[in-house]
Amino acid sequence: MAQLEPLYDKKYTCAMCESSFTTKKVRSRFVKILRFDSDFAPQYADGFQDPNFYYINVCPECGYSFTDEFSTYFAPGTKQIIQEQICHQWAPHHYGGERTVQEAMNTFKLAAYSSSLKKEKHIVSAGLYIRLAWLYRSTENIEQENRFLKLALKEYTESYSTGDYKGTQVSELRLMYLIGELSRRIGLTQDAVRFFSRVIEKQRQSVEPQIIQLAKDRWQEMRESTANSGN
Repeated sequence: MAQLEPLYDKKYTCAMCESSFTTKKVRSRFVKILRFDSDFAPQYADGFQDPNFYYINVCPECGYSFTDEFSTYFAPGTKQIIQEQICHQWAPHHYGGERTVQEAMNTFKLAAYSSSLKKEKHIVSAGLYIRLAWLYRSTENIEQENRFLKLALKEYTESYSTGDYKGTQVSELRLMYLIGELSRRIGLTQDAVRFFSRVIEKQRQSVEPQIIQLAKDRWQEMRESTANSGN
């Protein structure tokens, strides 16, 4: 009996050029999460796969890059802009095989650019930026991690303001917590306190007690840090 490989091929059709292509995905049995960071970044066991490496689908023919969260709708004029800014500039490149961390980072940048030109939902763009920040964290590149955490925070904040997270897997409570946590991580203490407070205020009607507890934990850490610094 053939040994099961961690990666398998999944077929997609590009929404831009209608080319069919395959790209790798990770079988769930080869994913083992040890724990989550306070911004939900998964930490994987040694020897197990990180599905984020294969989160992005890149059309090898035209360069349009997307995830399963992208909508099929293109706002008027956006296809032409993507054609000019991405497809016409694209040197054919195949990301359909096994990816290094650098190649994974490249695919996220391509998808973030596609998302921006397509005018995809803010919640979708935020998800790209935060995952890219996690990849940089895994390589201990703090400068680039913080750069993309800031971009994720901007998109999450826009999503909260416009409500475009509604109907997605991201609840209002989770979104408020993420805005607070990313604010805390990049040093925007007042914003962090404000959003953690909003989360905690909803504890009576919440169906996500783990999010409430996370906000309380971060709040307490911030109070202790302030006390220890003598402020």
